[in-house]
Amino acid sequence: MSTEKFKSGFVTVIGRTNVGKSSIINALVREKVSAIANKPQTTRKIIRGILNTENSQIIFIDTPGIHKAHSKLGKIMNESAISTIPDVDVIIYVVDVTDKKVDNETIEKLKKQKRPIILVLNKVDLINREQVAEKITLYSELIDFVSIVPLSVVKNDNLDVLVKEIENNLLPGPKYYDVDEYTTQTSRELVEETVREKALRLLKEEVPHGILVECEKMKMRKTVDNKKFFDIDVTVYCVRESHKSIIIGKNGQMLKKIGTFARYDLEEMLGIKVNLNIWVKVKEDWINDLKIVNKFKLKEEN
Repeated sequence: MSTEKFKSGFVTVIGRTNVGKSSIINALVREKVSAIANKPQTTRKIIRGILNTENSQIIFIDTPGIHKAHSKLGKIMNESAISTIPDVDVIIYVVDVTDKKVDNETIEKLKKQKRPIILVLNKVDLINREQVAEKITLYSELIDFVSIVPLSVVKNDNLDVLVKEIENNLLPGPKYYDVDEYTTQTSRELVEETVREKALRLLKEEVPHGILVECEKMKMRKTVDNKKFFDIDVTVYCVRESHKSIIIGKNGQMLKKIGTFARYDLEEMLGIKVNLNIWVKVKEDWINDLKIVNKFKLKEEN
């Protein structure tokens, strides 16, 4: 195939928390590269997912959800989401069609951008066609989007249309990554995302905001019968002693459940048996400690 016809580029995916940004990227890449949970601040880092098609290579940048910040961590997350815009080829702005409020602050920032902006109206399976048409009309009057794509990631509806629209707005370019790569995350980062996702799904509402996961050790070993294993040690940090008790659960049952679900996903992703050990520690008010925030790379690296 001629490289002149092959297209490639970087695409940032932005929007409020819980609009489905990570779910869309995971569905397009067909691998889990971002944590998914029905909780705010699920995605904290800038995560890249790679989609290879016959005619293109699209590098998606999944950003933290834009939200009202109540801590230094929250402020950094918002800054990270917006900071990706100048360095990409296409912007995808994701909106939850069930959300009645328009995010005017983000709209005003998008108006200043010169790059192509695609509006994705997600969760259209939850409203009727007339309501979808109303949303299209509403947003069409706010910004001159290059295209508007109503879709349902849950129903796998119109994802192919979104890919075509992205390709239409990319320029000819090289393959930045090998065709078998689907993320720029390291194995350790995948471990951290997986464990944190399971914690987000299983724990009470007040706990996940203060959870941080660090992969302390990830080492492959062979058993006496020559079978390969990954020994993985993970520490879950929380902000309060009371949260630590909730994470561990009665007789350690909650922590065991988090570990079981995480181990299953990790074995699927890594293609090898996993021995996962999880510890829980308290770091009071770490979400307002810039040294800790920067240490765990919650901002985009240049």
